[in-house]
Amino acid sequence: VTAEDIKVAGAMTVLLRDAIMPNLLQTLENTPCFVHTGPFANIAHGNSSILADRIALKLSEVVVTESGFGADRGAEKFFNIKCRISGLKPDCVVLVCSIRALKMHSGRFTVVAGRPFEPELMKENLDALEAGCANLEKQIENMRLFGLPVIVAINRFTSDTEQEIELVCKKALAAGAEEAVLSEVWSKGSRGGVKLAEAVVKAAEKKSNFRFLYPLDWPIKKKIETIATKIYGAAGVHYEEEADRKIALYTKLGCDKLPICMAKTHLSLSHDPRLKGRPQGFILPIRDVRVSVLSLIHISEPTRPLYSSYAVFCLKK
Repeated sequence: VTAEDIKVAGAMTVLLRDAIMPNLLQTLENTPCFVHTGPFANIAHGNSSILADRIALKLSEVVVTESGFGADRGAEKFFNIKCRISGLKPDCVVLVCSIRALKMHSGRFTVVAGRPFEPELMKENLDALEAGCANLEKQIENMRLFGLPVIVAINRFTSDTEQEIELVCKKALAAGAEEAVLSEVWSKGSRGGVKLAEAVVKAAEKKSNFRFLYPLDWPIKKKIETIATKIYGAAGVHYEEEADRKIALYTKLGCDKLPICMAKTHLSLSHDPRLKGRPQGFILPIRDVRVSVLSLIHISEPTRPLYSSYAVFCLKK
């Protein structure tokens, strides 16, 4: 049953004229925030709209825009799809992590969306944290592939200890981050984000060398394999028969010059949600390939689980 079948297509179109404009909200401290699109599902690019970013840049000297669902997913798509289409060039990356998510990436804890955390996850465990930091180190490496300075923001929870925070800071700096800073906005409001804001502005003022991971004129398979090996850390890629057939078809139709929007689990750098930390030596299976020539955006919003990291970006006016 379509909108036209029940004679409401025209009315819906009128409503959608307003929906194209970003929704302006304000924080508890009356600062402005645009909410627009935000498709953070498995098949989406995981970014806010270009329109919202452009309006924000007209109104402010510095804009922070989120790219969620794991930095290996949302951030990669932000760079290779959104920045390429919009022409926007970020000045720095804010890589957000949490102590308990990094401990989860040690593989020693089971986290299920909607269920309480294991009590042991909330206790100090430096060994588990150090093992899980391999995921953070890889994400920092991934962000630096795009030529940008990286600030690690540690989203602090009440169960975090000083020793755990110190360990993450040490690991982040050793992996190439410019700074690692606590974010305590949840408990302290804007006062809890002053040091982070200062670090971001400082990093954004540095000269960056932003670059894409791949050129559009590469063959489809080469672009897929570059994302798989460089960002996910795969040893290689296996194409199933259906994927091979469609790649040949889309190449013949001239669709091979589009960017790639990879769909995979957000629970691991690999395709397998059970592989935590920094999995290596795996082969990434490509089961299907689809072309989206009318719209690059798929809108859906699942229940948000525990992420090991996601990225936000700073753009100067």
